[in-house]
Amino acid sequence: MRFVVCGEALIDLLPGEQVSSAETRWSALCGGSPMNTALGLARLGEDSHFLGRLGGDAFGRQIERYLQDNGVATDLAVRTGEPTSVAVVSLDAEGRASYTFHFQNTSNFGWRAGEFPELRENDWLHFGSIGTISGPGARAVLNFVRSTPASLSYDINVRPTVLPDRVEYFQRVEQLIAAVGAGGGIIKASDEDICWLVDDPDPLPYAEAWCIEYGLALCVVTLGPDGAVAIKPDGRQFRVPGHTIEMADTVGAGDTFMSGFLASYARRPDDVDRALRWGAGASALVCTKQGANPPTRAELEEFLASPRKKID
Repeated sequence: MRFVVCGEALIDLLPGEQVSSAETRWSALCGGSPMNTALGLARLGEDSHFLGRLGGDAFGRQIERYLQDNGVATDLAVRTGEPTSVAVVSLDAEGRASYTFHFQNTSNFGWRAGEFPELRENDWLHFGSIGTISGPGARAVLNFVRSTPASLSYDINVRPTVLPDRVEYFQRVEQLIAAVGAGGGIIKASDEDICWLVDDPDPLPYAEAWCIEYGLALCVVTLGPDGAVAIKPDGRQFRVPGHTIEMADTVGAGDTFMSGFLASYARRPDDVDRALRWGAGASALVCTKQGANPPTRAELEEFLASPRKKID
């Protein structure tokens, strides 16, 4: 199966050594939620193709080299003369990441209809995150998703700083959920994503309602250190716990979860438990490293085969 991952690639600026009160050294790491998922799929041995708009500057060249060096095909990528988007990462005392984005007039948000390829029924299109709801190209992405015959998955990946208005944000997300549901696809969101969108502390009833209302095959909700749950339209729930790890940071955790989940689910859709285990294991492993550095298939299989204590 060919996985085509559509969305943004950007540079995550992570803080490093504080040299003086006037200088901090930063690491410029390749990132962006869809790019991280494409990378994760390739490292798990999948045929992964990145469908994104790459900037024409040094950061854009860095991202393309990084993708190619890690086995992600860039044959579907669009090269632009625009600068690369940048996300400045802040980490709290527990390693949880928050982001300040520099996106105006950058490469990720200028999609045009003619830039999308024609996919096949046996392709899997995964998309999501910021470029689906922000910028002049968001409508083009929606139309592409609506028209493709490929299997579909959508990672909502809410970023409130990009569009603080909950109502408007959800209206845009809802159109994408409906497009995925029309194709019998799946969506993924964190518990925090859903809670923010609906302004309610209990996300699971909404996930189940979306499955029914929009015709989704599955709604997957990640629960941070508590693992993940998948919900079907008939109300059945599948759960896996989290893992005890030495946390470096959470950068790319949800994106890497999706790569592990899809690598299993796309081939064995009847075994949701296995797909959740792969997703949770991949997510745990990426949190042990700085930045979005997904595991290989061998690393994931070894991790899942070893005894792990559940997080209480």
